Amino acid sequence: MNGAAKGAIVGGVFLAMLGGAGYGAYALIGDESGTGGGGGDRPPAVGSGPPSAKEVERTAKDFLAAWAAGDERAAADLTNNAQAAQPAVAEFKAKAYVSKAVITPGPPTGATVPFTVAAEITYEGTTKPLAYASKLTVVRGVTTGKALVDWQPSVLHPQLQKDEKLRAGTPAAPPVTAADRNGKELSPEKYPSLRPVLDQLRKTYGEKAGGVSGAELWIEPAQQDAPRRTLLTLVEGKPGTIRTRLDAGVQAAAEQAVKKYPESSVVAIKPSTGDILAVANNRTDGFNAAMQGTRAPGSTMKIATAAMLLDKGLVAADKVAPCAPVATWEGKPFRNLDGFKLDNQTFATSFAKSCNTAFIGQIDDVDDNGALPREVREVFGIGLDNWKTGIASWDGMVPEASGPEAAAQYIGQGQIRMNPLNIASITATAKTGVFRQPLIVPAELDGREIAKSERRMKPAVQQQLVKMLRQTATSGTAQKTMASVGGDKGAKTGSAEVDGAGSPDSWFTGYSGDVAAAAMVEAGGHGGDAAGPLVAQVLRAG
Repeated sequence: MNGAAKGAIVGGVFLAMLGGAGYGAYALIGDESGTGGGGGDRPPAVGSGPPSAKEVERTAKDFLAAWAAGDERAAADLTNNAQAAQPAVAEFKAKAYVSKAVITPGPPTGATVPFTVAAEITYEGTTKPLAYASKLTVVRGVTTGKALVDWQPSVLHPQLQKDEKLRAGTPAAPPVTAADRNGKELSPEKYPSLRPVLDQLRKTYGEKAGGVSGAELWIEPAQQDAPRRTLLTLVEGKPGTIRTRLDAGVQAAAEQAVKKYPESSVVAIKPSTGDILAVANNRTDGFNAAMQGTRAPGSTMKIATAAMLLDKGLVAADKVAPCAPVATWEGKPFRNLDGFKLDNQTFATSFAKSCNTAFIGQIDDVDDNGALPREVREVFGIGLDNWKTGIASWDGMVPEASGPEAAAQYIGQGQIRMNPLNIASITATAKTGVFRQPLIVPAELDGREIAKSERRMKPAVQQQLVKMLRQTATSGTAQKTMASVGGDKGAKTGSAEVDGAGSPDSWFTGYSGDVAAAAMVEAGGHGGDAAGPLVAQVLRAG
Protein backbone atom coordinates (compact mmCIF):
# COMPACT_ATOMS: atom_id res chain seq x y z
CA MET A 1 0.00 0.00 0.00
CA ASN A 2 1.06 3.59 -0.40
CA GLY A 3 2.47 5.77 2.36
CA ALA A 4 -0.94 6.87 3.61
CA ALA A 5 -1.87 3.38 4.75
CA LYS A 6 -0.02 1.27 7.28
CA GLY A 7 -0.50 -2.32 8.31
CA ALA A 8 0.38 -4.80 11.01
CA ILE A 9 -0.21 -8.48 11.69
CA VAL A 10 -2.22 -9.05 14.88
CA GLY A 11 -3.32 -12.59 15.65
CA GLY A 12 -3.09 -13.62 11.99
CA VAL A 13 -5.43 -10.83 10.85
CA PHE A 14 -4.20 -7.92 8.81
CA LEU A 15 -5.19 -4.64 10.45
CA ALA A 16 -5.30 -1.85 7.91
CA MET A 17 -4.70 1.58 9.41
CA LEU A 18 -5.67 4.85 7.77
CA GLY A 19 -4.27 8.01 9.29
CA GLY A 20 -3.46 6.09 12.47
CA ALA A 21 -7.08 4.98 13.04
CA GLY A 22 -8.22 1.41 12.62
CA TYR A 23 -10.54 1.32 9.58
CA GLY A 24 -10.60 -2.26 8.51
CA ALA A 25 -9.15 -5.72 8.86
CA TYR A 26 -8.24 -8.27 6.28
CA ALA A 27 -7.70 -11.99 6.82
CA LEU A 28 -4.83 -13.09 4.56
CA ILE A 29 -5.19 -15.81 1.92
CA GLY A 30 -2.43 -18.37 2.24
CA ASP A 31 0.16 -15.80 3.41
CA GLU A 32 2.15 -16.98 6.39
CA SER A 33 5.13 -14.71 5.85
CA GLY A 34 3.83 -12.06 8.25
CA THR A 35 4.35 -9.32 5.68
CA GLY A 36 0.75 -9.04 4.38
CA GLY A 37 -0.92 -5.99 2.91
CA GLY A 38 -1.21 -4.30 -0.43
CA GLY A 39 0.71 -4.80 -3.60
CA GLY A 40 2.84 -1.66 -3.49
CA ASP A 41 6.00 -3.54 -2.47
CA ARG A 42 5.94 -5.93 -5.43
CA PRO A 43 4.98 -5.14 -9.01
CA PRO A 44 2.08 -7.16 -10.41
CA ALA A 45 3.10 -9.93 -12.77
CA VAL A 46 2.51 -9.53 -16.48
CA GLY A 47 1.40 -12.58 -18.41
CA SER A 48 -1.09 -14.01 -20.85
CA GLY A 49 -4.01 -16.38 -20.67
CA PRO A 50 -6.20 -16.85 -17.61
CA PRO A 51 -4.67 -15.74 -14.29
CA SER A 52 -2.90 -18.48 -12.34
CA ALA A 53 -4.09 -19.57 -8.91
CA LYS A 54 -1.23 -17.64 -7.32
CA GLU A 55 -2.15 -14.50 -9.28
CA VAL A 56 -5.78 -14.83 -8.24
CA GLU A 57 -4.83 -15.13 -4.57
CA ARG A 58 -2.34 -12.25 -4.62
CA THR A 59 -4.55 -9.87 -6.62
CA ALA A 60 -7.61 -10.57 -4.46
CA LYS A 61 -5.57 -10.16 -1.26
CA ASP A 62 -4.01 -6.90 -2.37
CA PHE A 63 -7.31 -5.43 -3.58
CA LEU A 64 -9.23 -6.36 -0.43
CA ALA A 65 -6.44 -5.07 1.81
CA ALA A 66 -6.39 -1.74 -0.02
CA TRP A 67 -10.17 -1.50 0.17
CA ALA A 68 -10.19 -2.34 3.90
CA ALA A 69 -7.54 0.33 4.44
CA GLY A 70 -9.64 2.95 2.67
CA ASP A 71 -6.92 3.36 0.02
CA GLU A 72 -9.14 3.92 -3.01
CA ARG A 73 -6.27 4.65 -5.39
CA ALA A 74 -4.41 1.42 -4.62
CA ALA A 75 -7.65 -0.60 -4.79
CA ALA A 76 -8.71 0.99 -8.08
CA ASP A 77 -5.30 0.36 -9.69
CA LEU A 78 -5.82 -3.34 -9.01
CA THR A 79 -9.01 -3.40 -11.14
CA ASN A 80 -9.68 -3.33 -14.87
CA ASN A 81 -11.72 -0.13 -14.52
CA ALA A 82 -9.88 2.23 -12.18
CA GLN A 83 -11.95 5.21 -13.30
CA ALA A 84 -15.15 3.63 -11.95
CA ALA A 85 -13.62 1.77 -9.01
CA GLN A 86 -11.76 4.66 -7.38
CA PRO A 87 -14.77 6.89 -6.57
CA ALA A 88 -16.86 3.86 -5.60
CA VAL A 89 -14.29 2.65 -3.06
CA ALA A 90 -13.81 6.21 -1.77
CA GLU A 91 -17.56 6.72 -1.35
CA PHE A 92 -17.86 3.45 0.57
CA LYS A 93 -16.37 5.36 3.49
CA ALA A 94 -17.20 8.96 2.64
CA LYS A 95 -20.84 8.67 1.51
CA ALA A 96 -21.97 5.33 2.89
CA TYR A 97 -20.41 6.36 6.23
CA VAL A 98 -18.63 3.05 6.78
CA SER A 99 -16.56 3.61 9.90
CA LYS A 100 -15.14 0.08 10.11
CA ALA A 101 -14.85 -2.86 7.73
CA VAL A 102 -13.50 -6.33 8.43
CA ILE A 103 -13.14 -8.12 5.10
CA THR A 104 -12.50 -11.86 5.22
CA PRO A 105 -11.92 -13.89 2.03
CA GLY A 106 -12.93 -17.48 1.53
CA PRO A 107 -11.19 -20.10 -0.61
CA PRO A 108 -11.07 -19.25 -4.33
CA THR A 109 -13.08 -21.20 -6.89
CA GLY A 110 -11.12 -20.82 -10.08
CA ALA A 111 -10.74 -17.09 -10.66
CA THR A 112 -13.56 -16.15 -8.26
CA VAL A 113 -12.89 -15.27 -4.63
CA PRO A 114 -15.82 -15.05 -2.18
CA PHE A 115 -15.51 -12.86 0.89
CA THR A 116 -17.52 -11.53 3.79
CA VAL A 117 -17.75 -7.97 5.03
CA ALA A 118 -18.45 -7.12 8.67
CA ALA A 119 -18.89 -3.35 8.64
CA GLU A 120 -20.17 -0.60 10.88
CA ILE A 121 -22.13 2.39 9.60
CA THR A 122 -21.82 5.56 11.69
CA TYR A 123 -24.02 8.57 10.94
CA GLU A 124 -24.53 11.54 13.24
CA GLY A 125 -23.46 9.62 16.33
CA THR A 126 -25.39 6.44 15.61
CA THR A 127 -23.52 3.23 14.74
CA LYS A 128 -25.14 0.07 13.38
CA PRO A 129 -23.54 -3.19 12.11
CA LEU A 130 -23.84 -4.31 8.49
CA ALA A 131 -22.78 -7.82 7.45
CA TYR A 132 -22.96 -9.38 4.00
CA ALA A 133 -21.17 -11.72 1.58
CA SER A 134 -19.92 -10.86 -1.89
CA LYS A 135 -17.34 -12.05 -4.39
CA LEU A 136 -14.83 -10.82 -6.95
CA THR A 137 -13.35 -12.31 -10.10
CA VAL A 138 -9.76 -11.89 -11.25
CA VAL A 139 -9.16 -11.50 -15.00
CA ARG A 140 -6.26 -10.76 -17.28
CA GLY A 141 -6.03 -7.08 -18.18
CA VAL A 142 -6.59 -6.64 -21.91
CA THR A 143 -3.97 -3.92 -22.40
CA THR A 144 -1.68 -4.44 -19.40
CA GLY A 145 -1.48 -8.22 -19.22
CA LYS A 146 -1.72 -7.93 -15.41
CA ALA A 147 -4.01 -9.95 -13.19
CA LEU A 148 -6.77 -7.51 -12.17
CA VAL A 149 -10.09 -7.55 -10.34
CA ASP A 150 -12.96 -7.45 -12.84
CA TRP A 151 -14.66 -4.32 -11.55
CA GLN A 152 -18.39 -4.52 -10.91
CA PRO A 153 -20.40 -2.44 -8.40
CA SER A 154 -21.51 -5.74 -6.84
CA VAL A 155 -17.97 -6.23 -5.53
CA LEU A 156 -18.72 -3.56 -2.92
CA HIS A 157 -22.20 -4.92 -2.16
CA PRO A 158 -24.00 -7.80 -3.91
CA GLN A 159 -27.19 -5.79 -4.45
CA LEU A 160 -25.44 -2.98 -6.30
CA GLN A 161 -26.17 -2.97 -10.03
CA LYS A 162 -24.64 -0.91 -12.84
CA ASP A 163 -24.24 2.78 -11.95
CA GLU A 164 -25.88 2.35 -8.53
CA LYS A 165 -24.30 3.73 -5.35
CA LEU A 166 -24.31 3.14 -1.59
CA ARG A 167 -25.49 6.14 0.41
CA ALA A 168 -26.32 6.85 4.03
CA GLY A 169 -28.16 9.79 5.55
CA THR A 170 -31.66 11.16 5.88
CA PRO A 171 -33.74 10.11 2.86
CA ALA A 172 -36.08 12.56 1.16
CA ALA A 173 -39.11 10.26 1.41
CA PRO A 174 -40.32 9.36 4.91
CA PRO A 175 -40.90 5.68 5.71
CA VAL A 176 -44.32 4.18 5.19
CA THR A 177 -46.26 1.29 6.63
CA ALA A 178 -48.36 -0.40 3.98
CA ALA A 179 -51.62 -2.02 4.96
CA ASP A 180 -53.83 -4.34 2.94
CA ARG A 181 -57.46 -3.65 2.07
CA ASN A 182 -58.50 -4.83 5.56
CA GLY A 183 -55.88 -2.85 7.48
CA LYS A 184 -53.39 -5.70 7.98
CA GLU A 185 -49.74 -4.62 7.83
CA LEU A 186 -47.74 -5.73 4.77
CA SER A 187 -44.11 -5.89 5.85
CA PRO A 188 -41.27 -6.76 3.45
CA GLU A 189 -40.03 -9.31 5.98
CA LYS A 190 -43.27 -11.29 5.79
CA TYR A 191 -44.00 -10.54 2.13
CA PRO A 192 -40.56 -10.27 0.47
CA SER A 193 -41.97 -9.90 -3.06
CA LEU A 194 -43.51 -6.62 -1.97
CA ARG A 195 -40.16 -4.99 -1.13
CA PRO A 196 -39.80 -3.20 -4.52
CA VAL A 197 -43.51 -2.35 -4.43
CA LEU A 198 -43.21 -0.82 -0.95
CA ASP A 199 -40.09 1.09 -2.02
CA GLN A 200 -42.08 2.66 -4.86
CA LEU A 201 -45.02 3.43 -2.62
CA ARG A 202 -42.66 5.17 -0.22
CA LYS A 203 -41.05 7.25 -2.98
CA THR A 204 -44.41 8.30 -4.41
CA TYR A 205 -46.60 8.64 -1.33
CA GLY A 206 -44.24 8.91 1.66
CA GLU A 207 -44.82 12.62 2.22
CA LYS A 208 -48.57 12.36 1.55
CA ALA A 209 -48.84 9.62 4.19
CA GLY A 210 -47.55 12.00 6.89
CA GLY A 211 -44.39 10.16 7.97
CA VAL A 212 -41.14 11.64 9.32
CA SER A 213 -37.74 10.57 7.95
CA GLY A 214 -35.09 8.90 10.11
CA ALA A 215 -31.60 7.86 8.94
CA GLU A 216 -30.76 4.93 6.67
CA LEU A 217 -28.24 3.20 4.45
CA TRP A 218 -29.69 2.74 0.99
CA ILE A 219 -28.89 1.94 -2.64
CA GLU A 220 -29.19 5.01 -4.83
CA PRO A 221 -30.66 3.84 -8.16
CA ALA A 222 -29.12 4.66 -11.51
CA GLN A 223 -32.41 5.97 -12.88
CA GLN A 224 -33.75 9.15 -11.34
CA ASP A 225 -37.37 8.01 -11.20
CA ALA A 226 -36.56 4.64 -9.60
CA PRO A 227 -37.05 4.21 -5.84
CA ARG A 228 -34.20 3.94 -3.36
CA ARG A 229 -33.73 0.52 -1.77
CA THR A 230 -33.16 0.59 1.97
CA LEU A 231 -30.45 -1.75 3.28
CA LEU A 232 -30.22 -0.69 6.93
CA THR A 233 -32.20 1.56 9.25
CA LEU A 234 -29.87 3.64 11.43
CA VAL A 235 -32.44 5.84 13.17
CA GLU A 236 -36.10 4.92 13.09
CA GLY A 237 -38.33 7.47 11.44
CA LYS A 238 -42.04 7.82 12.00
CA PRO A 239 -43.82 5.97 9.20
CA GLY A 240 -47.04 7.10 7.63
CA THR A 241 -49.66 4.52 6.68
CA ILE A 242 -50.82 3.73 3.14
CA ARG A 243 -53.91 1.57 2.70
CA THR A 244 -53.46 -0.54 -0.45
CA ARG A 245 -55.91 -2.66 -2.45
CA LEU A 246 -53.86 -5.77 -1.75
CA ASP A 247 -55.20 -8.71 0.24
CA ALA A 248 -52.77 -10.19 2.79
CA GLY A 249 -54.17 -13.70 2.45
CA VAL A 250 -53.97 -13.75 -1.34
CA GLN A 251 -50.54 -12.10 -1.20
CA ALA A 252 -49.28 -14.80 1.17
CA ALA A 253 -50.48 -17.49 -1.25
CA ALA A 254 -48.78 -15.69 -4.15
CA GLU A 255 -45.50 -15.47 -2.20
CA GLN A 256 -45.57 -19.20 -1.55
CA ALA A 257 -46.59 -20.03 -5.11
CA VAL A 258 -43.68 -18.30 -6.85
CA LYS A 259 -41.18 -20.15 -4.66
CA LYS A 260 -41.86 -23.23 -6.79
CA TYR A 261 -40.02 -21.90 -9.84
CA PRO A 262 -37.23 -19.39 -10.44
CA GLU A 263 -38.00 -16.44 -12.73
CA SER A 264 -41.71 -16.71 -12.00
CA SER A 265 -44.32 -14.00 -11.49
CA VAL A 266 -48.01 -13.92 -10.58
CA VAL A 267 -50.71 -11.25 -10.20
CA ALA A 268 -54.25 -11.47 -8.85
CA ILE A 269 -56.95 -8.86 -9.36
CA LYS A 270 -60.60 -8.40 -8.45
CA PRO A 271 -62.61 -8.30 -11.71
CA SER A 272 -65.52 -6.34 -10.23
CA THR A 273 -63.29 -3.41 -9.21
CA GLY A 274 -59.85 -3.81 -10.84
CA ASP A 275 -58.19 -3.92 -7.41
CA ILE A 276 -54.81 -5.68 -7.42
CA LEU A 277 -55.05 -8.31 -4.69
CA ALA A 278 -51.52 -9.75 -4.96
CA VAL A 279 -48.28 -9.34 -6.88
CA ALA A 280 -45.31 -11.66 -6.40
CA ASN A 281 -42.04 -12.44 -8.17
CA ASN A 282 -39.25 -14.97 -7.67
CA ARG A 283 -36.34 -13.40 -9.52
CA THR A 284 -32.65 -12.91 -8.88
CA ASP A 285 -32.65 -9.38 -10.32
CA GLY A 286 -35.45 -7.95 -8.13
CA PHE A 287 -37.38 -6.82 -11.22
CA ASN A 288 -41.16 -6.58 -10.86
CA ALA A 289 -41.83 -8.65 -13.97
CA ALA A 290 -45.38 -9.30 -12.78
CA MET A 291 -46.28 -5.67 -13.54
CA GLN A 292 -43.46 -4.42 -15.77
CA GLY A 293 -42.46 -7.46 -17.81
CA THR A 294 -42.57 -7.46 -21.60
CA ARG A 295 -42.82 -11.01 -22.94
CA ALA A 296 -44.96 -12.74 -25.56
CA PRO A 297 -47.96 -14.28 -23.75
CA GLY A 298 -48.59 -17.27 -26.00
CA SER A 299 -52.05 -18.78 -26.16
CA THR A 300 -53.41 -16.77 -23.23
CA MET A 301 -53.71 -14.06 -25.90
CA LYS A 302 -56.37 -16.19 -27.60
CA ILE A 303 -58.87 -14.73 -25.13
CA ALA A 304 -58.55 -11.36 -26.86
CA THR A 305 -58.27 -12.88 -30.34
CA ALA A 306 -61.42 -14.89 -29.73
CA ALA A 307 -63.20 -11.73 -28.59
CA MET A 308 -62.23 -10.00 -31.84
CA LEU A 309 -63.41 -12.94 -33.98
CA LEU A 310 -66.68 -13.19 -32.03
CA ASP A 311 -67.11 -9.43 -32.24
CA LYS A 312 -66.86 -9.62 -36.04
CA GLY A 313 -69.26 -12.55 -36.24
CA LEU A 314 -66.67 -14.78 -37.93
CA VAL A 315 -66.97 -17.52 -35.31
CA ALA A 316 -69.39 -18.60 -32.62
CA ALA A 317 -68.73 -20.72 -29.56
CA ASP A 318 -71.20 -23.44 -30.66
CA LYS A 319 -70.37 -23.45 -34.38
CA VAL A 320 -67.89 -25.81 -36.00
CA ALA A 321 -64.45 -24.34 -36.65
CA PRO A 322 -61.79 -26.15 -38.72
CA CYS A 323 -58.78 -27.34 -36.70
CA ALA A 324 -56.25 -28.86 -39.07
CA PRO A 325 -52.75 -29.96 -37.95
CA VAL A 326 -51.16 -27.12 -39.94
CA ALA A 327 -52.31 -23.73 -41.24
CA THR A 328 -50.18 -21.61 -43.58
CA TRP A 329 -50.32 -17.86 -43.99
CA GLU A 330 -48.22 -16.12 -46.65
CA GLY A 331 -45.80 -19.02 -46.82
CA LYS A 332 -45.31 -19.55 -43.08
CA PRO A 333 -46.71 -22.74 -41.52
CA PHE A 334 -48.29 -22.67 -38.07
CA ARG A 335 -48.73 -26.00 -36.28
CA ASN A 336 -50.67 -27.36 -33.35
CA LEU A 337 -48.83 -29.01 -30.49
CA ASP A 338 -47.68 -32.45 -31.65
CA GLY A 339 -49.66 -31.89 -34.87
CA PHE A 340 -53.06 -32.68 -33.35
CA LYS A 341 -56.32 -31.97 -35.18
CA LEU A 342 -60.00 -31.76 -34.27
CA ASP A 343 -62.67 -33.00 -36.66
CA ASN A 344 -66.09 -31.34 -36.71
CA GLN A 345 -65.59 -29.67 -33.35
CA THR A 346 -66.90 -26.30 -32.20
CA PHE A 347 -64.84 -23.13 -31.87
CA ALA A 348 -65.30 -23.43 -28.09
CA THR A 349 -63.62 -26.84 -28.17
CA SER A 350 -60.80 -25.51 -30.35
CA PHE A 351 -60.32 -22.74 -27.78
CA ALA A 352 -60.41 -25.22 -24.88
CA LYS A 353 -57.90 -27.54 -26.57
CA SER A 354 -55.74 -24.56 -27.67
CA CYS A 355 -55.92 -25.24 -31.41
CA ASN A 356 -53.64 -22.70 -33.10
CA THR A 357 -54.89 -23.35 -36.61
CA ALA A 358 -58.51 -22.59 -35.70
CA PHE A 359 -57.34 -19.02 -35.04
CA ILE A 360 -54.77 -18.67 -37.84
CA GLY A 361 -57.33 -19.96 -40.32
CA GLN A 362 -59.56 -16.92 -39.69
CA ILE A 363 -57.05 -14.24 -40.66
CA ASP A 364 -58.05 -14.22 -44.34
CA ASP A 365 -61.68 -13.54 -43.42
CA VAL A 366 -60.70 -10.81 -40.96
CA ASP A 367 -58.83 -9.02 -43.76
CA ASP A 368 -57.77 -6.21 -41.42
CA ASN A 369 -54.34 -6.07 -39.81
CA GLY A 370 -55.56 -3.46 -37.32
CA ALA A 371 -58.49 -5.52 -36.02
CA LEU A 372 -56.68 -7.23 -33.14
CA PRO A 373 -54.80 -4.13 -31.92
CA ARG A 374 -58.08 -2.18 -31.96
CA GLU A 375 -59.96 -4.88 -30.05
CA VAL A 376 -57.42 -5.06 -27.23
CA ARG A 377 -57.18 -1.27 -27.02
CA GLU A 378 -60.87 -0.36 -27.31
CA VAL A 379 -62.34 -3.22 -25.25
CA PHE A 380 -59.55 -4.56 -23.03
CA GLY A 381 -57.69 -1.29 -22.34
CA ILE A 382 -54.37 -2.80 -23.44
CA GLY A 383 -51.72 -0.59 -25.04
CA LEU A 384 -53.28 2.71 -23.94
CA ASP A 385 -49.96 3.70 -22.35
CA ASN A 386 -51.78 5.49 -19.52
CA TRP A 387 -52.39 2.96 -16.77
CA LYS A 388 -51.79 4.56 -13.38
CA THR A 389 -51.82 1.66 -10.96
CA GLY A 390 -50.07 3.56 -8.16
CA ILE A 391 -46.59 2.16 -8.89
CA ALA A 392 -44.58 1.58 -12.06
CA SER A 393 -46.40 -0.76 -14.43
CA TRP A 394 -46.67 -1.47 -18.15
CA ASP A 395 -49.98 -1.85 -19.90
CA GLY A 396 -49.01 -4.15 -22.77
CA MET A 397 -48.41 -3.77 -26.49
CA VAL A 398 -50.14 -5.21 -29.55
CA PRO A 399 -48.69 -3.35 -32.54
CA GLU A 400 -50.26 -3.46 -35.98
CA ALA A 401 -48.50 -6.06 -38.10
CA SER A 402 -48.78 -7.69 -41.52
CA GLY A 403 -47.99 -11.01 -43.17
CA PRO A 404 -46.92 -13.96 -41.01
CA GLU A 405 -46.24 -11.55 -38.13
CA ALA A 406 -49.94 -10.65 -37.98
CA ALA A 407 -50.87 -14.33 -37.96
CA ALA A 408 -48.42 -15.02 -35.13
CA GLN A 409 -50.10 -12.35 -33.04
CA TYR A 410 -53.40 -14.25 -33.19
CA ILE A 411 -51.79 -16.92 -30.98
CA GLY A 412 -49.80 -14.55 -28.73
CA GLN A 413 -46.46 -14.67 -30.55
CA GLY A 414 -44.69 -12.12 -32.76
CA GLN A 415 -44.28 -8.60 -31.42
CA ILE A 416 -47.04 -8.80 -28.79
CA ARG A 417 -45.66 -8.02 -25.33
CA MET A 418 -47.50 -8.60 -22.06
CA ASN A 419 -46.97 -9.29 -18.37
CA PRO A 420 -49.09 -11.22 -15.85
CA LEU A 421 -50.89 -8.01 -14.82
CA ASN A 422 -52.02 -7.43 -18.41
CA ILE A 423 -53.21 -11.01 -18.87
CA ALA A 424 -55.02 -11.04 -15.52
CA SER A 425 -56.76 -7.83 -16.58
CA ILE A 426 -57.74 -9.37 -19.93
CA THR A 427 -59.25 -12.34 -18.07
CA ALA A 428 -61.09 -10.02 -15.69
CA THR A 429 -62.49 -8.03 -18.61
CA ALA A 430 -63.63 -11.23 -20.32
CA LYS A 431 -65.42 -12.33 -17.16
CA THR A 432 -67.27 -9.06 -16.52
CA GLY A 433 -67.40 -7.52 -19.99
CA VAL A 434 -65.94 -4.24 -18.67
CA PHE A 435 -62.32 -3.08 -18.48
CA ARG A 436 -61.45 -1.75 -15.05
CA GLN A 437 -57.91 -0.44 -14.82
CA PRO A 438 -55.93 -2.35 -12.17
CA LEU A 439 -55.12 -0.39 -9.00
CA ILE A 440 -52.71 -1.11 -6.16
CA VAL A 441 -53.63 2.06 -4.24
CA PRO A 442 -56.89 4.01 -4.61
CA ALA A 443 -56.94 6.84 -7.13
CA GLU A 444 -58.34 9.15 -4.44
CA LEU A 445 -55.01 9.03 -2.63
CA ASP A 446 -53.46 11.43 -5.12
CA GLY A 447 -56.32 12.30 -7.47
CA ARG A 448 -54.75 10.57 -10.47
CA GLU A 449 -56.93 9.84 -13.49
CA ILE A 450 -57.25 6.15 -14.27
CA ALA A 451 -57.45 4.66 -17.76
CA LYS A 452 -60.74 3.78 -19.41
CA SER A 453 -61.53 1.75 -22.51
CA GLU A 454 -63.56 3.17 -25.40
CA ARG A 455 -66.36 0.64 -25.16
CA ARG A 456 -67.57 -2.30 -23.14
CA MET A 457 -67.63 -5.79 -24.58
CA LYS A 458 -70.80 -6.79 -26.40
CA PRO A 459 -72.91 -8.96 -24.06
CA ALA A 460 -73.11 -11.81 -26.59
CA VAL A 461 -69.32 -11.82 -26.95
CA GLN A 462 -68.80 -11.80 -23.17
CA GLN A 463 -71.23 -14.67 -22.65
CA GLN A 464 -69.49 -16.83 -25.24
CA LEU A 465 -66.02 -16.01 -23.90
CA VAL A 466 -67.02 -17.02 -20.37
CA LYS A 467 -68.48 -20.26 -21.74
CA MET A 468 -65.21 -21.06 -23.52
CA LEU A 469 -63.09 -20.22 -20.47
CA ARG A 470 -65.29 -22.48 -18.34
CA GLN A 471 -64.95 -25.31 -20.85
CA THR A 472 -61.15 -24.92 -20.84
CA ALA A 473 -61.12 -25.19 -17.05
CA THR A 474 -63.41 -28.21 -16.87
CA SER A 475 -62.57 -30.29 -19.94
CA GLY A 476 -59.77 -28.53 -21.82
CA THR A 477 -56.04 -27.96 -21.40
CA ALA A 478 -56.55 -26.41 -17.94
CA GLN A 479 -58.71 -29.22 -16.53
CA LYS A 480 -56.00 -30.92 -14.46
CA THR A 481 -54.64 -27.64 -13.07
CA MET A 482 -58.04 -26.21 -12.17
CA ALA A 483 -59.45 -29.40 -10.63
CA SER A 484 -58.51 -28.16 -7.15
CA VAL A 485 -60.18 -24.77 -7.68
CA GLY A 486 -63.80 -24.49 -6.67
CA GLY A 487 -66.64 -22.13 -7.55
CA ASP A 488 -67.51 -20.62 -10.90
CA LYS A 489 -64.21 -20.92 -12.75
CA GLY A 490 -62.54 -20.45 -16.12
CA ALA A 491 -59.01 -20.61 -17.46
CA LYS A 492 -56.64 -20.49 -20.44
CA THR A 493 -53.23 -22.07 -20.85
CA GLY A 494 -50.37 -20.70 -22.91
CA SER A 495 -46.76 -21.22 -23.88
CA ALA A 496 -44.62 -18.76 -25.81
CA GLU A 497 -41.55 -19.60 -27.84
CA VAL A 498 -38.56 -17.37 -27.11
CA ASP A 499 -35.62 -17.09 -29.52
CA GLY A 500 -32.57 -18.86 -28.16
CA ALA A 501 -34.39 -20.48 -25.22
CA GLY A 502 -34.46 -24.22 -24.79
CA SER A 503 -38.01 -24.25 -23.43
CA PRO A 504 -40.96 -21.93 -24.01
CA ASP A 505 -42.23 -19.52 -21.39
CA SER A 506 -45.10 -20.99 -19.39
CA TRP A 507 -48.26 -18.86 -19.11
CA PHE A 508 -51.58 -19.50 -17.40
CA THR A 509 -54.59 -17.40 -16.48
CA GLY A 510 -57.83 -18.18 -14.74
CA TYR A 511 -60.60 -16.94 -12.50
CA SER A 512 -62.69 -18.25 -9.65
CA GLY A 513 -65.53 -16.17 -8.28
CA ASP A 514 -64.37 -12.55 -8.07
CA VAL A 515 -60.64 -13.27 -8.36
CA ALA A 516 -58.69 -13.43 -11.62
CA ALA A 517 -55.02 -14.35 -11.75
CA ALA A 518 -52.24 -14.83 -14.27
CA ALA A 519 -48.73 -16.22 -13.98
CA MET A 520 -45.64 -16.56 -16.12
CA VAL A 521 -42.56 -18.75 -15.62
CA GLU A 522 -39.65 -18.03 -17.93
CA ALA A 523 -38.62 -21.21 -19.79
CA GLY A 524 -41.20 -23.11 -17.71
CA GLY A 525 -42.61 -25.17 -20.57
CA HIS A 526 -46.30 -25.70 -21.21
CA GLY A 527 -48.79 -23.48 -19.41
CA GLY A 528 -50.28 -26.14 -17.18
CA ASP A 529 -46.87 -27.45 -16.13
CA ALA A 530 -45.39 -24.46 -14.29
CA ALA A 531 -47.54 -21.32 -14.40
CA GLY A 532 -50.79 -23.22 -13.88
CA PRO A 533 -50.11 -24.44 -10.34
CA LEU A 534 -49.14 -20.89 -9.33
CA VAL A 535 -52.48 -19.52 -10.49
CA ALA A 536 -54.45 -22.37 -8.92
CA GLN A 537 -52.79 -21.78 -5.53
CA VAL A 538 -53.63 -18.08 -5.66
CA LEU A 539 -57.23 -18.70 -6.73
CA ARG A 540 -57.77 -21.15 -3.89
CA ALA A 541 -56.66 -18.46 -1.43
CA GLY A 542 -59.03 -15.91 -2.95
